[in-house]
Amino acid sequence: MVITMGLALLIVLASLGLGMGTSFTGEMTIPGTKSDQAAKVLNSEFPSSDDGGQIRLIFKAKNDSLTSEANKNYIRQALKDVKTDLSVKSVASPFESMTLSADKKIGYADITYSKPASEVDEHSKEHVLNIAEWLGKEGIQTEIGGSVAFSEIEVGGISEVIGILIAFMILAFTFTSFLAAGLPILTAVIGLGIGLMTVIIGSNFVSMSSFSITLAVMLALAVGIDYALFIMSRYRQQLAEGYDRETAIAQANATAGGSVVFAGLTVIIALVGLSVVQIPFITMMGLAAAISVFVAVLIAIILVPAILAAAGDRISPSRENRWLRKWSGSKKEKTSEDAWSRVVTRKPWLTAILCIAVLTMCTLPFLHMQLGLPDNGLKSTETTERRGYDLMAEGFGEGFNGPLVIVAKANHSDDPQAAIAQATAYISDLPNVSSATPAIPSPSGNAAIITVLPKTGPHDIRTTELVETIREKADQQNNKQVEIMVTGGTAVNIDISEKLQQALPKFALLIVGLAFVLLMLVFRSLLVPIKAVLGFLFTLGSTLGFIVWVIQDGYLANMFGIPEPGPVLSFLPILVTGILFGLAMDYEVFLVSRMREDFTQTGDARQSVKSGIIHSGPVVTAAGLIMIAVFASFIFAEDTIIKSMGLALAFGILVDAFIVRMTLVPAIMTLLGKSAWYIPAWLDRLLPNIDVEGESVMRENHKATSGFDQTIKEKNLREVKSRG
Repeated sequence: MVITMGLALLIVLASLGLGMGTSFTGEMTIPGTKSDQAAKVLNSEFPSSDDGGQIRLIFKAKNDSLTSEANKNYIRQALKDVKTDLSVKSVASPFESMTLSADKKIGYADITYSKPASEVDEHSKEHVLNIAEWLGKEGIQTEIGGSVAFSEIEVGGISEVIGILIAFMILAFTFTSFLAAGLPILTAVIGLGIGLMTVIIGSNFVSMSSFSITLAVMLALAVGIDYALFIMSRYRQQLAEGYDRETAIAQANATAGGSVVFAGLTVIIALVGLSVVQIPFITMMGLAAAISVFVAVLIAIILVPAILAAAGDRISPSRENRWLRKWSGSKKEKTSEDAWSRVVTRKPWLTAILCIAVLTMCTLPFLHMQLGLPDNGLKSTETTERRGYDLMAEGFGEGFNGPLVIVAKANHSDDPQAAIAQATAYISDLPNVSSATPAIPSPSGNAAIITVLPKTGPHDIRTTELVETIREKADQQNNKQVEIMVTGGTAVNIDISEKLQQALPKFALLIVGLAFVLLMLVFRSLLVPIKAVLGFLFTLGSTLGFIVWVIQDGYLANMFGIPEPGPVLSFLPILVTGILFGLAMDYEVFLVSRMREDFTQTGDARQSVKSGIIHSGPVVTAAGLIMIAVFASFIFAEDTIIKSMGLALAFGILVDAFIVRMTLVPAIMTLLGKSAWYIPAWLDRLLPNIDVEGESVMRENHKATSGFDQTIKEKNLREVKSRG
């Protein structure tokens, strides 16, 4: 019944989602920034009904110049063909608009449509591509730019399938069973479908970035597989200890299921916590991802037990695949884990120092991190948008791809335009200004716009400095009659990056505080939460440092398919902080809770560390490898934003699972000894008891079992006595 209801829910949501379609936007703006305020003034003073999408055809003559008679005829014929598309509103020829480079070899024509950029259909795009291809055959290189996107965001592809296949093989070797390996994949895909359709339906009612769905897919797959893995591992362990199937399922859901709920809630809290930075598109990305994780948790604790019951004895530990058992070395697994635990606990000082040294080295590049939003200049040279970007830079200068729009508004002036001209005279004389157009007055006459072309590109630090200089000079003038503001795509990018950079420390502090409180409640200790928080900070620092080293500095860029070094995605540090926090706490709880369980039973701190590695290490290792496989599959996406998200999360899990949790944490726990579990008596009384691992359930079960066994023994003894 549960399985049927789950599949029925998926079918209903899929019908609704596919019927309604998606309504994602590519807008990444932050209300209240200086560029946003300038944009509002610009829209009010220069009202325009022209909100249609635009495609820019960029030409370069292979021979002669664009103004030769033959090339002119070819371009005019091409633009005439463009107008045959009924959705085209207007076409601006390079010969009438004088949009030609100084040497007349490069020029561009703007095609404006009667519908928004997101609604320009594939037929119109294909029509323009065919015309561009025809011009290329006639000796005129033709590339494409503008607001209409030709390189769409990929939600799924062959790389994601490869990631799932790798996860399947990891599960197969973990469980030594192909059937058992398939169940977590199956439940994760069902959860992914339900979560994905929920997000798609939601996109029709709220404004949501197109990257929200990508993040939701990443997390739904990764945590969905891992959470099912945790419950199935505990279930098979209970079966191996002799419990019947129904009891084993109940105990697995009470223990590992409790850990899944805690881990999932931690990730959800971190993702919902992204709303504290008060950036709308970041908030919606966090909420979309939180929905997918919430669905994954429900699937793990409701659908997974039902599927385990339906599978019966076919996935029990006794039904191992001989080939997998031979190659996985399951008989040697305990020995190898014993060896690793001995290495870590025998020389804890050396282990801790080496780990800290490696993590510190990885963190160093983070100190010169530069944030930004990728544009066509950071795409692969195989895309027409990138080639068009390069042609514009070649013909009109680097700054042509990142113009600055200066909005000047006069307040209470008898001659507004004269006041504006006087107040903005300094702009053309600033360093790094290639050119500045004359002020264009607004219809009301109270405002004007000036387009400034920097000498450097939109991602150059000198362009950022130019924007800051214009604003500083305007403030220094203390001219209350004229207000000078900067907007445009480049200024918006700069303001978003600055806002996000300011929000990162606040959000990280919130996350660290939350981690400390949660872990203190779970482990009833002061030093364990401090150690966990420091480990998370090492994970975060080394992850961001690695991303800077690869994406910004360009090292190993070819290996990961980074087409061009550039700034780190502006919202990546915030996202990575939230997501890695949840996943790091997941591994921390799963590993250290076993150490705590053994310590409370034996009082031997060193042996409890070894026990945690031996019993929880294999599951943490498998879970980490699965996460890495899923996240790494997104590295092969064409889009730079998706690629950087996948790379950051894959490396972050690699560091956290294998360097921090499996190596540094056991070393530190060994050094701390019994003091790791110290908590003042007064604080212990105040804290509520949170049984994450379901220890109380297991204790009650052992008591009941022991009582039952004792009753059987007494009955047998009475029978023996009665027979003499």
